[in-house]
Amino acid sequence: MAKDYRVAGQSLYLLAALGLACACQPAAAQTVDDAGEALVNDFVENVMTLQGRFEQSLISADRQVQERSSGTLEIDRPGRFRWTYDEPYEQWLVADGLNVWSYDVDLAQVTVKPQAEALANTPALLLGGADDALSQFRFDGSFEEHATTWVRMVPVDTSSGFERMELGFLGGALSRMVFFDNLEQTTVIALYEVAVNEPIDDARFEFVVPDDADLVGIPAVVGASSP
Repeated sequence: MAKDYRVAGQSLYLLAALGLACACQPAAAQTVDDAGEALVNDFVENVMTLQGRFEQSLISADRQVQERSSGTLEIDRPGRFRWTYDEPYEQWLVADGLNVWSYDVDLAQVTVKPQAEALANTPALLLGGADDALSQFRFDGSFEEHATTWVRMVPVDTSSGFERMELGFLGGALSRMVFFDNLEQTTVIALYEVAVNEPIDDARFEFVVPDDADLVGIPAVVGASSP
C-alpha cells in the first residue's frame, strides 16, 4: 500500500516533467490533504466510543507475513481502551486511564506500566483520544485509493520505535490502520463491524490481576507523587 503511494507520486513527477500535468494538480492535492486532516480531527474530537472486530498482520522488511492475529477492540475516550486478542493466542491489553495492563493468558503473566509512559508518542495515544494526542503528531499528506482516504501521520518524537502511521477512512469512518516501525516492519490492522458512540460497560476497562498470574512492573496510583 505504501509502495503504491510512492509509485503514484513518481508518476505525477514524470507527468509534470513532460509538461502534461494539469495546472490544477497542486490544488487537488491540497484538497485531499485538507479532507484527510479533517477526517482525523473529526475522529479524535467526535468519536467518544468505538467497538468492533479487527484482523492484524505483521509484515517483515522483506514483505513476508510473520504473524496474523484477530480479536476485538473497544475504545472509551478519553484514555481508556481494550484490545483482546483471540487468535493465535489469548492476550488482553487494557488501558484504564492510569495504567496499561498486558495479560498473556497462556503464560499467566501480567505486565503493567503507567499509561502516560507506555503510550507516549505511540499510535495508541491517538486512538485513545488523549487531550494532547494531536500535538504529538504531524500530518504528512493524504491520498485516495479504492474509495479510501489515507492519511499519513508522523510522530514528533520517534523514540517510541515507530516511524509513521497511515489511517484509512472509508465513507468517513476509520476502517484501516498501518503502522511502520524503525525495524522496517509493518503492522496492518483492518476493522470490521464497527459501532461508534454506543455505550460500553465500564467494567470492560477495569483490570484485576488474576490470583494465578505473575505481575511484572509497578502500577501508578492515583495521587502518588514522583520522588
